[in-house]
Amino acid sequence: MKIGIIGAGYVGRALAAMAVKQGHDAMISNSRGPHTLFSDAAVLGCKIGTIDEAARFGDIVVVAITLKHYTAVPVGPLAGKIVIDTNNYYPQRDDAIEALDNGSTTSSELLAAHLPESKIVKAFNAIIMTHIDRDSQPTGSFDRRALPLCGDDVEAKRVVSDLYDQFGFDTVDVGPLAEGWRFQTNTPAYCVRLNKEWLPKALAEAAR
Repeated sequence: MKIGIIGAGYVGRALAAMAVKQGHDAMISNSRGPHTLFSDAAVLGCKIGTIDEAARFGDIVVVAITLKHYTAVPVGPLAGKIVIDTNNYYPQRDDAIEALDNGSTTSSELLAAHLPESKIVKAFNAIIMTHIDRDSQPTGSFDRRALPLCGDDVEAKRVVSDLYDQFGFDTVDVGPLAEGWRFQTNTPAYCVRLNKEWLPKALAEAAR
């Protein structure tokens, strides 16, 4: 599978490395241009490109840039595609976003409004990136770590759930995109190692 990654920071690099490890063809990108990612191609084993090129390249495209810059994500090239939103809202970094502060929407719903023809799945946001490789286990392993996801498109969630499994994690489907607040920053399920039995309990304990 071709996986385009918009963002070449902490999250983008970790997911690119895991994608390549699992046999996928990955391309990372950033706002400064591919010439700044020259060494990453060799270190990660992935392709490098512009943001538009990564958006066009991927069968699945991962958005791994700072939340406050989400409107920089290109709209046209992502029409009809599955887009994985890895973002979390940090007011001290992203500046105050009133709609998120008052709970009237979620970060992934903001991205979905920006990309109305894409299939948004919130995923890979509730795990520390250094734990992606550390906690990865084969399917059926005892006490395998589970990760949450949510989205409004059933087939898109199935595809991302399969990616979770390939990367070494079980899936807990939290429901529609509007439920993404249950595993956002400072909730009981956020970046905590839980299996498929215990993760739903932590998600249920979340308070908005």
